[in-house]
Amino acid sequence: MKQFMCYLAIGILLASCNKTEEAVKSVNYGSNNGKYLTIYGTKIYYEEYGNGVPLLLLHQGLGSIENLSGIIPELARHFRVIAPDAPGHGRSEQADSLSGDLLADYCSVLIDQLHLDSAYVMGWSTGGNTALLLAANRTDKIKKVVSGASNARSSGLTEEGIALKKEYTVEAVKEDKDWLKHYQSLNPQPDKWIKFWEDNQKMWSGEIKVSDDKLSRIAVPVLIIRGDRDMIKLEHSIDIFRSLKKGQLCIYPNMGHDMPELKSEMLCKLVLDFLKENKEESGH
Repeated sequence: MKQFMCYLAIGILLASCNKTEEAVKSVNYGSNNGKYLTIYGTKIYYEEYGNGVPLLLLHQGLGSIENLSGIIPELARHFRVIAPDAPGHGRSEQADSLSGDLLADYCSVLIDQLHLDSAYVMGWSTGGNTALLLAANRTDKIKKVVSGASNARSSGLTEEGIALKKEYTVEAVKEDKDWLKHYQSLNPQPDKWIKFWEDNQKMWSGEIKVSDDKLSRIAVPVLIIRGDRDMIKLEHSIDIFRSLKKGQLCIYPNMGHDMPELKSEMLCKLVLDFLKENKEESGH
């Protein structure tokens, strides 16, 4: 349990403490007078920064916009960054349930409601899975994808990752009063936190996150990026890369699952190099 609480604190609660100095001083990302869209009767909170080509930025599971505070400032210097809180996360209301397909569908509707002609999409962890599904579903809109620390199957997790997932229980959350207090301070439905947690557990329990059919549909360039010490099997990330028509694979050394927080500057450099490259090379 102690190991679980450590990962939860580092990956979720304390992410806001790992912001760059500039971000901390200037902008309180995730609580910065964003706007709401109503999607399928659910109020979805989002914030926008910068100008140029739209870049849809999708946070980690159990997290919120603030988990990406370290990378928003630099990315916003080059793109129109649109960062939503997923249903039930951050300042967004809960949907009836949670699934990868639902998260991708909500993002698809968001693109249409904002009247985006086209967009790049970058997501991390659960957000990385959503980015792949969105690219498969919206070939008319998505032009490039960055999918970080993603897994197409639950069996793609390491033994450590599987063990941690099993420890993500309601009882464990009750022990972490700091996480719960923070979640409830943001969310418009604070009393429904148990439903939020159980919905996430149900989403995690499914084996298929992104089907082979979906991966094969993605015709645009995709950068798969991960740390060499992630809780996802290296072989699984390579399999995802090989399934893509225009895949690129970046494995960053001595890094686990928390690259957006711990190596934000380097992550931005890698992402900008990929998104600003005019040649759509496959990487194979």
